[in-house]
Parts: sequence; structure tokens; C-alpha cells
Amino acid sequence: MSRKRREQPIIENVTITGVAAEGKSLVRINDLVVFVPFVVPGDVVDLKILKKKHSYAEAVAVKFHKLSDVRSVPFCRHFGICGGCKWQNLPYQEQLRFKQQQVVDSLTRIAKVELPEINLILGSEQTVRYRNKLEYSFSNMRWLTQDELARLDDPDNDARRKQPGLGFHIPGAFDKVLHISECWLQDDISDRIRNTAYSYAIQHEIPFINLRSQEGMLRDMMVRVVTTGQIMVLVQAKIETPSQNEQFMGLMQYLSDEFPQITSLLYVINNKCNDTFGDLDVHVFRGQEFIYETMENLRFKIGPKSFFQTNSRQAYRLYSVVRQLAALSPDDVVYDLYTGTGTIAQFVSAGARKVIGIEYVPEAILDAKVNAALNNIHNTEFFAGDMKDVLNADFIASHGTPRVIITDPPRAGMHKDVIDVILAASPERIVYVSCNPATQARDIALLDQGYRVVTVQPVDMFPHTQHVEVVTLLQKR
Repeated sequence: MSRKRREQPIIENVTITGVAAEGKSLVRINDLVVFVPFVVPGDVVDLKILKKKHSYAEAVAVKFHKLSDVRSVPFCRHFGICGGCKWQNLPYQEQLRFKQQQVVDSLTRIAKVELPEINLILGSEQTVRYRNKLEYSFSNMRWLTQDELARLDDPDNDARRKQPGLGFHIPGAFDKVLHISECWLQDDISDRIRNTAYSYAIQHEIPFINLRSQEGMLRDMMVRVVTTGQIMVLVQAKIETPSQNEQFMGLMQYLSDEFPQITSLLYVINNKCNDTFGDLDVHVFRGQEFIYETMENLRFKIGPKSFFQTNSRQAYRLYSVVRQLAALSPDDVVYDLYTGTGTIAQFVSAGARKVIGIEYVPEAILDAKVNAALNNIHNTEFFAGDMKDVLNADFIASHGTPRVIITDPPRAGMHKDVIDVILAASPERIVYVSCNPATQARDIALLDQGYRVVTVQPVDMFPHTQHVEVVTLLQKR
């Protein structure tokens, strides 16, 4: 006989006190930290506990008694369901204040090193329509909200299977897609292209993919819109018969006719069981296979498989901070670790004798070399491989001892072996760019034996989310 799960009680009249990771807010109840989504500090609510551990719990607000004075009305109709832009209910200045505090808390509580006064965060001038890339998923069984289910005559029927969607995955659910009618993250041309593709496919009965059985055709749509005005659209489809190919080409032709401003219209035939296409051929339906983004006098060629910072304008401010803190001299050898497509390496190259870029992804290194040639930059070298394997004493002996190291690792931070090599190389300055203040603080604690923190500059790349970038300058002791 199975044991019935005990229903957690409702906790009434709780005042939310702070913000936490993953865009949630929190309140302490006795010795328990309770994390709650879609509330803000100052809200007075009744909470239903969903999951309880020894020292923390997760809950949802089931009733609002009082709305916080520091609260704004979300501007997106999909807020609270799609999982993105979780801080739309906070005014932007409040978002910046909490992000600033997140950086301060991480460095003081985790790094526990001597710190200068932390600079005020650089906010984004553009708080909507700021992303240059979005990916939308097709699904033959779109997610229905509680309101939509309530409007059905029979909520227990198989309605989801009858309503395809094109939009974003519900957080934590690979097979559930919320249909999106508008998204404030990208230029509204993206909405028009996506909605047009959806309407055409519905009208012409082109089947959307079933994310469980993998039956169907239309899989995924990527839209890039850069500051030069160029637009890339890539559609993925599962094509197994000539008639399916004819249907799909009809959609591509319609998009081409309706949107002549698309400069790069591409497609991928993907008959695998997932939407990754790094190992698949990209076909050009119209235009070129790439678009160009610019920063100052530099041009960056962006292909369908290229990585590029998704907030172009704020990336320019971030890279400007990096260049300023690097304070390069004409004879400097610079190492740019986790270089990606070499954007930072090329951005700082004019001030150095040589810049060495290292990156795990070989395709990114190919892009870096192409862009360096495009910009007539001849003092950069790029190497592909796992950082802890490539960056060693022999590599440094072969390519020169760096006077400055710039490092921009993934969210997990740097491997301890990499930190040990940096300490052994003993550069004068380290400019550490991070998208995760907690792992940066951990790494700074390990570097503290040889380096002191001189400058900390937070930068907001993603308004209405909890994410924050930090650029920290470490000076050799």
C-alpha cells in the first residue's frame, strides 16, 4: 500500500523580503529560506509550499494581500508562463540594485578577499528588443495555460494534441512549447516572421514535430537581427519524402516573398531526434550564409553556427571596459582565454604586440580566424582545445609569456589546473570577465595568493532577468 503524500499547509500573510537566484524572490520563515517565483520584495502573500528540504523550501503565492510599492506591471502577455524575463515585475532601477548586490554578496561572502569599492553597475540603455538572436520551437502539442483549459468544453480531452504551437519551451519540460504571439526580446520583425511562418504552416497543414515520437516536419526556427539591419532566418525540418520537401519549400518561398528584408534565408534538413545542427549541412534558400555585425571599425561575420554575444550594444560596452582595464602597451603579449569567436581578442589587438586566443570549440576558432582576416588583423593567433590541456608551461614557452591575461570562462568558471598555470605564468594583470559572480568569486579566492582585486565593474547584459556580468581587474602583488 503506497503512502499518501502529506499536503503542505498554506502559510498566510508572509512578506517577501529579498531576491534570490534563478529570478526568484525569498523570505525567511524561522530557520527556513523559502524561494518563491513571480513575487517581489514587499509583496504580502499566502504561500503554498511545494517542496521542503532541511534548510530551504520552494513555494508559490496563492493569494496576494498587498502588492509591493517596488513593483511594476509586466509588459509581456506571456509573463509568468514562458519562463523568460522573470523580473518584468520589478522596475529596471530595482533590477540593477539587486544585481549590484548580487555581485557584492558573491565577492564578500565567497571570495573573502580584500576588495576596492565596487563600481556601480552599467545598465543597458535598451531594455526591450535588445537580443540579436532567438530560437523558437515548433510542437504539434502546444502548452495550454490554465485559462485556456478552463475555456474548453471538456478540459480532460486531448486538446493539446489538436493545437500546434511555435514558441518557447516551458522551463524543465522538453516536450511542452508555449505558443508565442509576441516577444519583447527582439526587434518586432522577429514576431512578424514567426507568426507568418506559423499561419502559413497551419493553413497548408504542414505538420509540426511531435517532440516525444519525433513524427512531423517543422522543428525549429532561429532569427538573428543585428545592428547593421541584416536579418538571418534558419528553419529546421524533418524531410523524408518528396511531397514533404515540396510542402517545406512552399513555406520557405512564402517567407522569401513576404520578407525581402531577410538577407540570409537558410534551412537545415534534420532527421535526427533533436534540434542540434552543428553536425548538419546548412542550405541557402536565398541570400548569403552569413550576416555582419560591427563594433567600432571592426566587422564580425556571423554564420548560422556562430556564437556571438546576444546583446550587441551592451557587448560593446562590456568589451570597452575589458580594453580599458587591460591597459595594454604596444609590446604586450596578451592571452585571451575562452576566446569564443575571438571578439575580445580582436577588440584589444590594436593595443598589443600579439594576442593568443584559446577556445574549446573548433568551429568558433575557425570563425575567429575568418574575422581576423576580414579585419586585416595580423597579430592574433587562435588555438582550439580544452583549456586545461592546451594552456600549460610548454605552450607558454612556445608562444611567449603573457603580460596580460583576459579570461571569459563559461558559468562553471575556470578549472583549478588553469588557475595554477595562470599563477605560474605570473602576468602583470588579469582581466576576468564572468557571467556568474559566484564562480568568479571562488576563482578570485584561489588567485588571491598572487593577485589583489583592483577594480570590479558589473555590467547588465540581460534586462528583466537575474543574470549579471562582472569584469574584475586583478593586479600582481
